[in-house]
Amino acid sequence: MNAIILCEKLVKDIYNKFDASHDFLHIERVRKNALTIASTEINIDLEIIELAVLLHDVSDPKYSNEGKFMEDYIIEQLELSDVTKDKVKKIIQSVSFNGGNETAADTIEAKIVRDADRLDAIGAVGIARTFAYGGAKGRKLYDVAETPRDNMSIEEYRSKQTASVTHFYEKLLKLADGMQTRKGKELAAERHAFMELFLENLRKETGESI
Repeated sequence: MNAIILCEKLVKDIYNKFDASHDFLHIERVRKNALTIASTEINIDLEIIELAVLLHDVSDPKYSNEGKFMEDYIIEQLELSDVTKDKVKKIIQSVSFNGGNETAADTIEAKIVRDADRLDAIGAVGIARTFAYGGAKGRKLYDVAETPRDNMSIEEYRSKQTASVTHFYEKLLKLADGMQTRKGKELAAERHAFMELFLENLRKETGESI
């Protein structure tokens, strides 16, 4: 069986056990983003990109206590060269924001996958995902007493249960500036502007400085 088709089959049930912010629809959107960006670049390995997209969240620590077990387990079931397996794993390692402590995306494929994933974290979809995740975790919509953090360690970033709006300031509003590809930057600009407008309207409607 084609490696991408098999990989998709193996990961689909895993993602659909996650909440709506990280389900298989998220993966499909990221893949669409990645293919859009890839179409503007040259000398791209699309198989590596699609596999990395499909696998990039299966071991997400927000949902799994298995570390990298699931992604390694699935990769070993695919008929791939050792070189391809290694490239896919390295891309996955470079995707996460980790409170600003991300691993460098040092290949064009890694840059494409990172941009594609982060595009799904901003704009209208990003707003929807933020509140879907916050609702699933029982977080406040906003907290006027909460101060957004900066210069966090990975542990600090993941440990505090901040309000959903705080997450915009700690992560989402920072993503557009970190896009790695020309197309990623272009797409991110519009989505970033939409988030700014959303927050402006939220402040007007609540009468709060959030």
